[in-house]
Amino acid sequence: MQITMKNIIVFFLVALLLIAVILGVRELIYPQDFVKSVPHSEDAVGIIFVDGVLSAGYGGLFSSGSGDLLDQIRQAGEDPIKALVVRINSSGGSAATSWEIYEELKRVRESGKVIVASMADVAASGGYAVACAADYIVANPATVTGSIGVIIDATNMEGLYHLLGINYEAIKSGEFKDTLNPARSLDEKEEALLQAMVDDIYEQFLDIVIEGRGLTREEILPYADGRILTGRQAQSAGLVDGLGTLHDAVTIAAEMSGIQGEPRTYRYGRGELWSQFFQGVKQDSNPLFFFLRRQGVLFQ
Repeated sequence: MQITMKNIIVFFLVALLLIAVILGVRELIYPQDFVKSVPHSEDAVGIIFVDGVLSAGYGGLFSSGSGDLLDQIRQAGEDPIKALVVRINSSGGSAATSWEIYEELKRVRESGKVIVASMADVAASGGYAVACAADYIVANPATVTGSIGVIIDATNMEGLYHLLGINYEAIKSGEFKDTLNPARSLDEKEEALLQAMVDDIYEQFLDIVIEGRGLTREEILPYADGRILTGRQAQSAGLVDGLGTLHDAVTIAAEMSGIQGEPRTYRYGRGELWSQFFQGVKQDSNPLFFFLRRQGVLFQ
């Protein structure tokens, strides 16, 4: 029998479907595996991972959502740990989701637990907003961070539609109902409307940085024009506290919370085969690739 590319593709798809069915059944049987409480020992440091594009919901096979993450944060707040390290590898995403994660972390901090943010490859825009909930921020010297700003993208495909002979008609209930319609350019009223939205969310972003970092508006504004910074530059600007690794962040969290000696650590999150198997193919799990991705209203 001759093996063709078609046979290989069919075999791969069948194997993938079989794995999906097996792991899907397992998750139905063990639906609570994604959050586990720390069984004992208050002298422990929890670690939560914030990866990829920040978006609402519980995500799917090729996308991530904040639902699991928020559950993990709430669980960490209830568990008998003294400190929490938030490992961030995200270029941001939805402004609303970034704010929600920030607020949940702030509640844990206000409950008396120490929170230390640890920046990985990228902790920019909404990723930086999340870090502002921490008592102390540790960055790698080469971390890409900053990008304090908000953007709404408007793609005008009117020329392409005309070239393809596509005519678009919209029956709408109000003047602004088809704002951001790619079949035409924005008018002046729509531009003013969207700019007002961007300005409002930008002020909310500044409030997060002012509250979280204890800086004044005047100290933040020189770096709040959307520019990106290295971890070392961010430290000089007062946007992060120190430089180091994830291990350094755990050590700092232990010291700040009064833990003596080497702390026990507990990693929150889904450790199942399902998540590990598809981690490499989840498009939004690579924040460097999606750093310039702009969709909807983003902290980018």
